[in-house]
Amino acid sequence: MSPLCFILMPFGKKKDATGREIDFDAVYEQLIVPAVHDAGMEPLRADEEKTGGIIHKPMFERLILCEYAVADLTAANANVFYELGVRHAAKPHTTVLMFAEGSGQIPFDVAQLRAIPYAVSADGQPSDVAKFQTLLTKRLVDARKPTHDSPIYQLLEDYPDIDHTKTDTFRDRVEYSKTMKEHLAQARKAGLDALKTLEGDIKKIDDCEAGVVIDLFLSYRAVKGWDEMISLVPKMSPVLMTTVMVQEQLGFALNRAGRGEDAERVLQELIARRGPSSETYGILGRVYKDRWETARVAGSVMLAKGLLIKAIDAYLKGFGADWRDAYPGINAVTLMELKDPPDPRRLEILPVVTYAVKQRVQRGTQDYWDFATLLELAVLAKDEVSATENLASALAAVRESWEPETTLRNLRLIQEARERRCENDFSLFTEIESELKQKAGLA
Repeated sequence: MSPLCFILMPFGKKKDATGREIDFDAVYEQLIVPAVHDAGMEPLRADEEKTGGIIHKPMFERLILCEYAVADLTAANANVFYELGVRHAAKPHTTVLMFAEGSGQIPFDVAQLRAIPYAVSADGQPSDVAKFQTLLTKRLVDARKPTHDSPIYQLLEDYPDIDHTKTDTFRDRVEYSKTMKEHLAQARKAGLDALKTLEGDIKKIDDCEAGVVIDLFLSYRAVKGWDEMISLVPKMSPVLMTTVMVQEQLGFALNRAGRGEDAERVLQELIARRGPSSETYGILGRVYKDRWETARVAGSVMLAKGLLIKAIDAYLKGFGADWRDAYPGINAVTLMELKDPPDPRRLEILPVVTYAVKQRVQRGTQDYWDFATLLELAVLAKDEVSATENLASALAAVRESWEPETTLRNLRLIQEARERRCENDFSLFTEIESELKQKAGLA
């Protein structure tokens, strides 16, 4: 009798994070079933019906007792993720993950779990079928070898038969982490050298609680310790260093350290692996923007023109990935204003960006970037009343000195472009510049 392979996936046609509709029944029939058969197994698809939304006894039996399982994580289906969690807790190996390429970020970092990407056409049908079938069949055949693919079994020693005497060690680690976070808060106020000293006190970065490591990582960012951020990443555990947030901030730090090409590579690899994201594309746009400025100052006219186009494209893709995030939108609009002649598309996008920021502010979740964005929008619209109001709110919301410095750079670029076009009629710029310089510690 052939071993059973339990298939966890959405049913019917569902939209992914990018709004693309995917026919998951076609994915099952055309991609998964043939691959499972080729691996010498029998596919058993998860039951679509849940009694009152509750996963019933037969489902748990299948999750725990089926020899093999395949989980399609596309569309971030809540049932699939819950079922995958049960499976990973019950089985140390024999679970294979897959997802549709270009379907947006999955709210679970599967990089260390070797998920298989598959191709889907614009109309939601599976494509390049033979290639994926070969990959899935091979992964299922390889799953016959007892290699842990569950992160629980990979990361927790002796799970599930954990020695209860380890409770004291666990409590000690919790207390250590709590103490280290308190020390980090103090060191962050003292500056870069204090943070470096504290890092030296951490015995083993890759075995330290993730919260402490990330706190240290972002503390370096707060004091502009770009090289220290970059050096910290390879010291992290493999799971932590491959997370989206760490890779995005690594790209950010590389760019700030003057390593724009390395930053571009890290961010492009992240997009290829995890799909489009407003944050990732926003940082990538900044990379191209900085390289554009460097080329412009150096007098490399054609190179600067090409980099400006790439920066606008990256910011537009970021805004398109999530219109609720106005950061890439305002940067796209600003750079369109700087083109010679200005890009007419900015007039179409400007109201959408303004609406996105105002909706966020009305929800009460505003931060520095919301007010800075509204300030920049007011400058673009030459609205002095709104500019004055949002400047005051932005200054009161500053957390790190590089934030007003970034806004100042954007506003200066707008001012310079208008001066070249003899449009310098925004009288408040000098006052705004002075206030931002003082807050950034540049005065």
